[in-house]
Amino acid sequence: MKTVSPALGLEEIEKRHQELDKLLSDPETIKDQTMFQKYAKEYSDLTKLVEAYRNYKQIAQEIAGNQELLHETDEELQELARIEIHQLTEKQLKLESDIRILLLPKDSADEKNVFLEIRAGTGGDEAGLFAADLFRMYSKYAELNGWKVEMISQNITDVGGFKEIIASVEGKGVYSKLKFESGVHRVQRVPSTESQGRVHTSAVTVAILPEADNVDVTIDPKDLKIDVFRSSGPGGQSVNTTDSAVRITHLPTGIVVSCQDEKSQHKNKAKGMRVLKAKVLDKHRAEEQMKTAADRRSQIGSGDRSERIRTYNFPQGRITDHRLGLTIYKLDHILEGNLEGVVNPLVTHFQAEALKEKVPKLLSL
Repeated sequence: MKTVSPALGLEEIEKRHQELDKLLSDPETIKDQTMFQKYAKEYSDLTKLVEAYRNYKQIAQEIAGNQELLHETDEELQELARIEIHQLTEKQLKLESDIRILLLPKDSADEKNVFLEIRAGTGGDEAGLFAADLFRMYSKYAELNGWKVEMISQNITDVGGFKEIIASVEGKGVYSKLKFESGVHRVQRVPSTESQGRVHTSAVTVAILPEADNVDVTIDPKDLKIDVFRSSGPGGQSVNTTDSAVRITHLPTGIVVSCQDEKSQHKNKAKGMRVLKAKVLDKHRAEEQMKTAADRRSQIGSGDRSERIRTYNFPQGRITDHRLGLTIYKLDHILEGNLEGVVNPLVTHFQAEALKEKVPKLLSL
């Protein structure tokens, strides 16, 4: 039985973990809170991997000990050793899988809050109504996960749908769960306005943008053009008698953000700036991914807004994710926010694809 090859750096990672443990107890480190927090985060990030590696080595030793018992003359003892080896090997294989995943490079945005942006595409009023259905689905999913949803901006259609809606979603691991939702969502159903019962196909675009902080994005006020205007509701009617709505244009990128939900111009500007920073960060991330072709290939859905990722077929009660070829006949259940059956396979598939490209065979048994 061979342990993990030192060439893979796991022994070095374990030593670094031990070194960090000592550093965190050093009075000099404790005095420097900036350094202390940096070391504490590194220590925390390595702990799961180190624990898994130590467990793996322990199990390898136990297997080796049981293999020696196979040479004993006592047949009953041999049988017990074989059973123990089988059980330990299963645990070791599970740890091998865990170690591979823990060795994957972390997406720095995984723990960030996000902006959920849904826009009606082709299909007229029906697309707007489906945009509202998707927003409700994601809101229910957020509720099931204990996340907070806050409306940022909305443009309501005459029939109660959304031309566009932007909301923030805050909570633990939000981006890691929702990042594969970006793309074109297609719906096939009979619109309420269809008198002959014909199925129509409409499309809605979803974008998941990790929220940026000042470390991620710095925006020079000189690069902004800010316009104020009067808020309006469905059909263009005025809903506010003051110029409280705000339109912010980032001149270097051409990105434009509008916000009119609040009665206060100041609040609308603050919300608009949060969305603008997220859009600038998203643009930077996309450019970086384009520079690294291997990274681009390893992603399920690049976040490309033009990519058709999913179809919701109401007559057949099914949902199909085209990236995985996954079809589930529980459309009503999923629209109530029960997205784990779609989200989890995407995360697993992404990990598998990343493992093929970034992590070599870790263990030789």
